[in-house]
Amino acid sequence: MTQHLRTAARDAGGVWAGLFALGIGFGVLVTEHGLPWWLAPIISGVVFAGSAEFVLVGLVAVAAPVATVALTTFLVNSRHLFYGLSFPLHRVEGRAAKAYSVFALCDEAFAILTARGARELNAGRAVATQLGMHLSWVSGAAVGALAGSAFLHGLQGVDFVLTALFVVLALDAYRDCPDRLALGTALGAAVLAWAIAPGSMLLVALSGYTAVLVVRHWYAPRSVEHA
Repeated sequence: MTQHLRTAARDAGGVWAGLFALGIGFGVLVTEHGLPWWLAPIISGVVFAGSAEFVLVGLVAVAAPVATVALTTFLVNSRHLFYGLSFPLHRVEGRAAKAYSVFALCDEAFAILTARGARELNAGRAVATQLGMHLSWVSGAAVGALAGSAFLHGLQGVDFVLTALFVVLALDAYRDCPDRLALGTALGAAVLAWAIAPGSMLLVALSGYTAVLVVRHWYAPRSVEHA
């Protein structure tokens, strides 16, 4: 496992650092809502879904109904339904490892592990990568919650770390596989979804993008065969 952690640290160390920094922002947010500091590491460890956690804190602070919390969480995390279509879970051996890999399949883990390709992926590497992200997020949340009431109150800009991290991951993915058609389709789906359904932009954009990819996958073999 030590060797897998070293390999994971080399591949995802920068992402771990980014999640730790973002976790600090989450911990600060928890204390600013008047919630006890220990809720930050508990929510981070049990939920482990960054964007949903930020929304969850606000819902918990106003004592929102359970049905509202469940529906909101489902909508925010609905993108994970699409991740399962291409994540190479079959390369992860063992029930415990598979279960944890499914639980810890966050955006950053999906981007890094799928970029490496199924042939390079094994259970140790996948679990080590995801475990590092999980621990970075939880520890960052704990640090932020403990320090939030002391000297990080009102800290600006920490929430942008997640956006910056996604931009870097997207650039790395395109550099490894420069597919202009896929990039253009993704941008077009995002713009169209923002125009027609800004309140559900992510879900609409992912649905449209997936539909185009399915058509492209279905049409490509027939085009080659015809040629």
